[in-house]
Amino acid sequence: MGILVQKFGGTSLSTPQARDHVIRHVKRELGHGYSLVIVVSAMGRKGEPYATDTLLDWVSQNGDALPQRERDLLLCCGEIISATTLCSLLEKEGVPSTVLTGAQAGFLTDNSYGNARILDVRPERILRELRAQKVVIVTGFQGQTEDGDSTTLGRGGSDTSATALGAALRAEMVDIYTDVNGILTADPRIVEDAKPLSYVSYTEICNMAYQGAKVIHPRAVEIAMQAQIPVRVRSTFSENEGTLVTHPEGFQESQPGIVDRFVTGIAYVSNITQISVDCPDGNGSGVQLQIFKSMADSGISVDFINVTPTSAVYTVFDNHSEQAIAVLQEIGLRPKSLSGCVKVSVIGGGINGVPGIMARVVEALSDHNIQILQSADSNTTIWVLVKKEDMVQSLRALHSKFELHR
Repeated sequence: MGILVQKFGGTSLSTPQARDHVIRHVKRELGHGYSLVIVVSAMGRKGEPYATDTLLDWVSQNGDALPQRERDLLLCCGEIISATTLCSLLEKEGVPSTVLTGAQAGFLTDNSYGNARILDVRPERILRELRAQKVVIVTGFQGQTEDGDSTTLGRGGSDTSATALGAALRAEMVDIYTDVNGILTADPRIVEDAKPLSYVSYTEICNMAYQGAKVIHPRAVEIAMQAQIPVRVRSTFSENEGTLVTHPEGFQESQPGIVDRFVTGIAYVSNITQISVDCPDGNGSGVQLQIFKSMADSGISVDFINVTPTSAVYTVFDNHSEQAIAVLQEIGLRPKSLSGCVKVSVIGGGINGVPGIMARVVEALSDHNIQILQSADSNTTIWVLVKKEDMVQSLRALHSKFELHR
């Protein structure tokens, strides 16, 4: 057998009971003959002793003036605690193990502290340890600059560490363990009949992740897609194989006879403000340039952009809306805004070129008197903007319309 990369998130390691499940997953795959590389996140969530957000709170309570370089040094501690804890537990079970930091595992990054990009992965040390018949536990979320400074990879960085290692090691698979049983057709907290998906394409899960599904980070998926490394999203607390993420040809290899589908899932992003600006006097292009250049100069990210000769409509996050409106007013424009909106996404690799998908979206929402404030589409996604109070009904109506509960 080849190399398998397993990534365990913070909830997978936060309690003794959860760690028992982790040990079982490790021993099962060793029994199957795999060489194992395990990537770990910091334990738990905000408020728990070793979580990343808890460490950030510690900084805020003690001067809140730590430079970003030194902040990254502190944040590396959470994953080190997780990795050494797991190492101790595996050794107790008779499983020879070793811990490598991101730097020792070969992660070379740029010096964008807090959100570093991986420049290279040099896994020679990992391969030596695997040849010595050891399980290699790697601290996720971190790397090192050419100068030897510790860096962190930003939110979702442990997922990114795992797929980057999978690519560098040419692993057979990367297993991402979380507290949910794979990827679902919608958020089960809102859509009660959401169903787990047995497979999704790289493109579909990238879009789902970018549009609000938080099971796996899109940067991680992009790395796996480039390297053509299959990924499984699985539950730490189940033996179920979860959701396979691969290219569509891989579906046929692993699950022959599958039925094609138009829509894979429904996702959403909330807390959005819609901004619209009229462009009078036939100077649309000049006003539009002013609008988007002013947003860029102010560091405000814009999304959901619709431009016509007489107007520009786009969205920003609610927490940037006041600044965005003030900037536009300073250059003499009169923007209109609507805060508290939600961007709902209908995602599926089968959407492109199929007549009637948008008609079904409109029908589903119209049947519940839900106003579409804005819409856009791509090869794999249709987006609609709705008011916050219509979010729940929108998700349920679209999920039902495309029969994703079946």
